[in-house]
Amino acid sequence: MMTPSAARGILDAIHWKPAIRWVIDAIHVLKPVRFQSIRRNEVGSKIPAGTVRAAMNRGSLAGLALKVEDSRQQRAATVLVDVAYVIEAHFVLTDKADGDENEGKHLDIFNRRAERGQCFHQPCLGTREFAAAFSLIAPDAPMPAPEPEHRTDDLGFGRPRDLGLMLWDIDHQAAGRPSLFFRARLDNGVMRVPRPGSPDILR
Repeated sequence: MMTPSAARGILDAIHWKPAIRWVIDAIHVLKPVRFQSIRRNEVGSKIPAGTVRAAMNRGSLAGLALKVEDSRQQRAATVLVDVAYVIEAHFVLTDKADGDENEGKHLDIFNRRAERGQCFHQPCLGTREFAAAFSLIAPDAPMPAPEPEHRTDDLGFGRPRDLGLMLWDIDHQAAGRPSLFFRARLDNGVMRVPRPGSPDILR
């Protein structure tokens, strides 16, 4: 299941300014939740910043190399496959907003960019390897819904499905940047997300 913080990251990739903060209201799940185990080759180390700085100061790249063969690590991961979501969200003005900030201006910018498929960086689901495609749902268009064969108890049809504790977001303002969680439930394919400040958000 996509977390609210991942959903916010997708919206931030389309339009973000210090003056606004996206608040996720709900995530609609359109396809069954399916997992796949994969293995990825990754590099286990990186070139130290001091080595890079020294190479820059002396004007030579000699010795500035990382051999992938010597530092390769294989990591296992369990990932979601063949996903489709609808993100329901709104934004609020932050304390960095000027007195003349206009909510309508930000909404117009977001709608225009989303309609054209524009983004500041490619949105992703978790890591850059899992790029996310997006499109804007017009206000007068019907809300997409799961296909009839997907309306099963897997998506909370018939009775709500308890997804357990899920990451809501990370509190970057607090000391230690603690993770915030909430009890996630799928009800008829929709996961409602608690508002900021809600007692349902756990530290």
